[in-house]
Amino acid sequence: MRVHKVTFAALIVAASLSLTACQSDDGGTGKSDSSSGSTAASSGGGSGSGASDGGSGQGGANDSAGTSGKNGGTNSAGKSSGGQDTAAGTGSAGSGKAGKCRTDELEITATDSTVSGDPEGTVAVRLKNRGGRDCTLSGYAGVDLKTNAGSLSANRTGEKADRTVLKDGQSTYFGIQYPINRTGGSGVRITGLLVTPPDETKTVTLAWPGAATLPATEDSASSVKVGPMGSAGQGG
Repeated sequence: MRVHKVTFAALIVAASLSLTACQSDDGGTGKSDSSSGSTAASSGGGSGSGASDGGSGQGGANDSAGTSGKNGGTNSAGKSSGGQDTAAGTGSAGSGKAGKCRTDELEITATDSTVSGDPEGTVAVRLKNRGGRDCTLSGYAGVDLKTNAGSLSANRTGEKADRTVLKDGQSTYFGIQYPINRTGGSGVRITGLLVTPPDETKTVTLAWPGAATLPATEDSASSVKVGPMGSAGQGG
């Protein structure tokens, strides 16, 4: 009986130990699962890491952009920027879009261009581009003669006015026609020439290079005419 009791006690102890071992194993398994869950979260954090990687990817993109900005990217940005500048420059030059010529950019002079035997006198006015850039002239200049009887405005000839592109250093001319005083009288004395380039308001005052006087007749004023840009020597 004692043997049975001892055996039973031994069995109880063994069972108890076995149960403890099982619980210990289960607890270990639980911990292991928990650890697995952490790993999965870490993996999902890996997704978060992926976000982090994505962030890393963004950081990488930023780094790449930064690298682009500093090294090859600077070149890339430089090329892009330079390309735009170049394209703009080329477009501007290619399209021939030059701004209008300003009075201050032009060297304006006048010379007597009357041909012997002509019924009328002619003065040629030269406009030379000194602005350091291409510019355009189109239409008619404003022309006034200063006389001892007051200012006299020239009338336009009515010829077609073409657009002229002047490169830096180039010139264009227009003509002024006026009646020659053959009356034998003193006539109307011309004291100066006022020229205002097309589409400008600033006027240049020049010495008058033509005949000293106009005939003192009523139609003298209407007989002074100005031609468009490029018309010197062409009837105006």
